[in-house]
Amino acid sequence: MNGLEDIALLAAAGLLAGVVGSAGGITSLLSYPALLAVGLPALSANVTNLVAGVACWPGAALASQPELAGQGRSLRRWVPMSAVGGALGSVLLLSTPPGTFARVVPFLVAAGSLALVAQPWLVRDPAKDQRGRTSGARGAVLPLGLMAVSVYGGYFGAGSGVMTLALLLITAEPHMATANALKNMLIGALALVSALVVAAFGPVDWTAVLPLGLGMFTGSTLGPRIARRLPAAVLRWLVALVGIGLAVQLWINPGE
Repeated sequence: MNGLEDIALLAAAGLLAGVVGSAGGITSLLSYPALLAVGLPALSANVTNLVAGVACWPGAALASQPELAGQGRSLRRWVPMSAVGGALGSVLLLSTPPGTFARVVPFLVAAGSLALVAQPWLVRDPAKDQRGRTSGARGAVLPLGLMAVSVYGGYFGAGSGVMTLALLLITAEPHMATANALKNMLIGALALVSALVVAAFGPVDWTAVLPLGLGMFTGSTLGPRIARRLPAAVLRWLVALVGIGLAVQLWINPGE
């Protein structure tokens, strides 16, 4: 990092990333390239981004209280799974060669984005009960999918929010604003555990964490309010298009 200009760039990128990510989009779409732009190597940018991203959790929680009301039981079930997956992903990040999953990631992000678009049709299932939740074999998709996405989120993170949002919308919560609030809490849990792992063993640039994290916290208090006001279909398409754009970017330049 080279002075006030880099600090201002990271703070601005963090603010926009916090807004976009907590409103349903992809935080790393803005924050990760900003870290590369100020001169951090790919691995250091990745782990620094994971640590700074923890700041989105309390901001999103404060702004999402209406959507999170009555969701305590679900969060008690899902947050531990997300945290364990994030820890496993971070261990993989620090112990595997760079680029191990680089060519798989774009397809995962694209699949999550397309699932968001298809969500209104995918949830129309006669097996669903009156609370919008499925039973039987399909009910196992959520814990298995959440663990897999959380492992990926702890490893790299870009696009994990889109995949988690799609998973929740299809399997557990068909209402966009509520699913987005739950997604923010699950991503926050995996981010916290991942941050603890990489902070202990990874090349975190703490001078970059502070401005980026402050920006993310501020932005994350605004994102849920935007998601609350946007029509669900508009938000779904915006997030999906951003996700497709990220998938193309990651295919062209994996960044690992």
